[in-house]
Amino acid sequence: MEITSEKRVPLQQAKKGLPIRDVLLIGILLAAGAVLKFFVGSVINFGMKPNFIIAMYCLIILLIKPRLLEAAIIGILAGAICQFFPGQPYINFLSELTGALAMGLVSKLPLDRFKIPIKTLFCTFFSTLVSGFTFIGVMYVLYYSGVDITPTPLAIFMAIILGTACINSIIVQVLYIPLKLALKA
Repeated sequence: MEITSEKRVPLQQAKKGLPIRDVLLIGILLAAGAVLKFFVGSVINFGMKPNFIIAMYCLIILLIKPRLLEAAIIGILAGAICQFFPGQPYINFLSELTGALAMGLVSKLPLDRFKIPIKTLFCTFFSTLVSGFTFIGVMYVLYYSGVDITPTPLAIFMAIILGTACINSIIVQVLYIPLKLALKA
């Protein structure tokens, strides 16, 4: 009778949550976005300015490639940070949630096949538009339902959203490659 033994291999458990490195990166970049929004927002005040918080969560999602639920949590955190800045209260929770979800979904598209690196630009532009249109949509729904808010005229808001999307896309494009190389992501 021959007895053979097989090498025991421990079972790998499914990935639960984000690694601590990614959690720290989320905290650092969202905090940096808040600081930049505060200081640059007080210097640049001509209607259109970058929304560094949106830019930072777009950058985070591109770098760490979270699952959709994790992207949603990043969006909710970004919305919570936005509550410390002047503006319509609570709307940012929904607008940043939808923006982060859009970023999480669209960043999974196979856009890396083009010779020009458009994935970062396109994903950030699209996500900023989703966030901005959600914000204005919720604001107008609240206004027409009788809530005491003063909405910005639609034409002005459209220009602000498109300008912010362009500026955010450039910011994320400039920061993405050096951060990706530094993190070896």
